[in-house]
Amino acid sequence: MNCKRTAGTADNAEQPDVAVVGETNPDFILYGLPHELPDERELLASGCELMLGSSSAIFAHNLSVLGTNVTFSSRVGKDMFGDLCLQALKEAGVDVRRVVRAEESRTGVTVILPGPHARRILTYPGAMFEMGLADLDLDFIARARHFHLSSVFLHRKLFPDVPQLFCHMKQHGLTTSLDTNDDPDDRWLSVVDNILPYVDILFCTEDELRKMARVEEAESLISSRVPILVVKRGARGASVYAEGRRLDCPALSVEVVDAVGAGDTFDAGFLHQWLRKEPLETCLAFGNFAGGLSVTRPGGTAAFCNADYRQDFFQRYWGNQPKTPGQGTGR
Repeated sequence: MNCKRTAGTADNAEQPDVAVVGETNPDFILYGLPHELPDERELLASGCELMLGSSSAIFAHNLSVLGTNVTFSSRVGKDMFGDLCLQALKEAGVDVRRVVRAEESRTGVTVILPGPHARRILTYPGAMFEMGLADLDLDFIARARHFHLSSVFLHRKLFPDVPQLFCHMKQHGLTTSLDTNDDPDDRWLSVVDNILPYVDILFCTEDELRKMARVEEAESLISSRVPILVVKRGARGASVYAEGRRLDCPALSVEVVDAVGAGDTFDAGFLHQWLRKEPLETCLAFGNFAGGLSVTRPGGTAAFCNADYRQDFFQRYWGNQPKTPGQGTGR
């Protein structure tokens, strides 16, 4: 696979574009299983994939391939799954020097069972539950221009310190973004009250937005708490709320092979353009474009790992490769 990014690596960048803090684990995807899984039966899948998974890592991988300089901070075990994830990120040009490899930890894994109308997701969290503030080099992270965190509720040890982490980045002049993902323990109000005051861009789905707001007027309530609210609506596209206005953009019309990681890739596409001070309309359209590219191949990163396939998709649906670092003016 060719996952080489459009521009140089983050290792030699004096100021990285984006610092990502989050989880990383492989996705093990089994296709073609029945919706009902009977006991004591050996069920045969029609296909399988083992590849880089987790919201944060998929986001970092695909954002880097697009040409944005990305650093990644996480915690994994010294095991085969950790090797697989870090190698995939390195091949995409992500700076993983600040990923902690702990002897006593085991890298997590997610098993995904896609179905025609829904999917089952089973996760062993492993090291993602163990990462804490002590695992993060805050001075290194603060060198970047922008800070992003995904799957905030999966960071069980780090979660109480997340407001402090975002506040630290804002104090050092970084812009910030957050993709909450779902909350198994329904702690949404703690995000609204404690974290959103330090967030510039909030990414979420319609369902996550409703859970966060706990009211019918979710868009107006949450959009009043953050400068930019981006709501992902699946096949109906996405919306952005900013400066008292709402912009909508339809999803790309492509054949969907696998929706795993599409939302994380949307975030990457949106931020790739936003960091270059492109209009919000362009950011929204490019988010949908990146998510559309993602769903045309299995897993969250395969569509970005073949340079020829990626280039052909750009030419058909966007016109050309996006701007690479140095061609546009960043924040």
